[in-house]
Amino acid sequence: MSNELNNIISHTTDGVFEGVAIGGDRFPGSTFMEHVLRYQDTPGVKMIVVLGEIGGTEEYNICQGIADGRITKPVVCWCIGTCATMFSSEVQFGHAGACANQASETAVAKNQALREAGAFVPNITEIRSILFKGRIIVPAQEVPPPTVPMDYSWARELGLIRKPASFMTSICDERGQELIYAGMPITEVFKEEMGLGGVLGLLWFQRRLPRYACHFIEMCLMVTADHGPAVSGAHNTIVCARAGKDLVSSLTSGLLTIGDRFGGALDAAAKQFSKAFDSGLLPMEFVNKMKKDGVLIMGIGHRVKSINNPDMRVQILKDFVKQHFPSTQLLDYALEVEKITTSKKPNLILNVDGFIGVAFVDLLRTCGGFTRDEADEFVEIGTLNGIFVLGRSIGFIGHYLDQKRLKQGLYRHPWDDISYVLPEHMSM
Repeated sequence: MSNELNNIISHTTDGVFEGVAIGGDRFPGSTFMEHVLRYQDTPGVKMIVVLGEIGGTEEYNICQGIADGRITKPVVCWCIGTCATMFSSEVQFGHAGACANQASETAVAKNQALREAGAFVPNITEIRSILFKGRIIVPAQEVPPPTVPMDYSWARELGLIRKPASFMTSICDERGQELIYAGMPITEVFKEEMGLGGVLGLLWFQRRLPRYACHFIEMCLMVTADHGPAVSGAHNTIVCARAGKDLVSSLTSGLLTIGDRFGGALDAAAKQFSKAFDSGLLPMEFVNKMKKDGVLIMGIGHRVKSINNPDMRVQILKDFVKQHFPSTQLLDYALEVEKITTSKKPNLILNVDGFIGVAFVDLLRTCGGFTRDEADEFVEIGTLNGIFVLGRSIGFIGHYLDQKRLKQGLYRHPWDDISYVLPEHMSM
């Protein structure tokens, strides 16, 4: 603005004697009046031009100077920001953020006061009319300004719009002063001594489960934590660890082996037994149907354990469930199936995956915390396999740490444990 003002005056007068840009600093180094009085006392200055702005009261000092007779030279003055009255809300002008804090600080009020004090305050409308009449300025056709969208932050603050969420969550909220698990502050979790089973109930099921249910979950994690280094998941973890990989990579290698053939039979067993039981099939009818369809019964069978060499993990869980669960209809049904399968082959027992699967269905259906549809949904979305994944991760991490602690080198499978079966026509 200072550059343009000096440019205009230079082209319309015999030149600018001196120009000073004060700016809108909070603590200015000088004021309007200091320079105006200096120009008043400078013989070379014939006219004083002042460009003020909205906000502040410096221009009123010039009015007082004219009234007191301290300023006798012609003063041309204009305060910019007259358009502020057109806005319904407070508007700041320029990078310095000029704004009127009261009516006397508006540009219109200060221009009026300067005009009444005797300063030459341009009448923009009158000057524009004269320029148009003299064809000095040819008015251009007004082009409607484009509609400027409302600022997003402003619109959101006014409640006109809302930001769509990237995703939803219903299990945890960390935004407040205290971490909240499914609506329960973390301090309450510890005060109530909910344990790992209780926390899992909050984060997985959004429920505060009965004490026996929490204890059963913890027992499941304990009995599934590990089953030796020979099973595929532990074997993969060990091989990966001995190849120099980090903990997460080694753990992931083991977890990726979990499926219907290893550890992932909990969901499948729960679904198969539930479907058979709910449809009214007798245990023998269920076994015969699966045999006829050529489908393995998930959760039945073990490579080592048998009816004569029972799995103590299953026995421990069975004793607890029978003592504490309100009802064990599906478990009883599965045990009847076991009697039929073990009569054919002693190792076709209800294994730990199958037991946890059917017992968990009984838990969800009878603990009082879920509707039947909710219980079935948790089985459908893979919740039960999560129990095995969480539990077995404990063992996989143990195997990783064990290999690192023992400083075991790179694993290479021995030749004598591999059966090389090559096509005869390719042999030399």
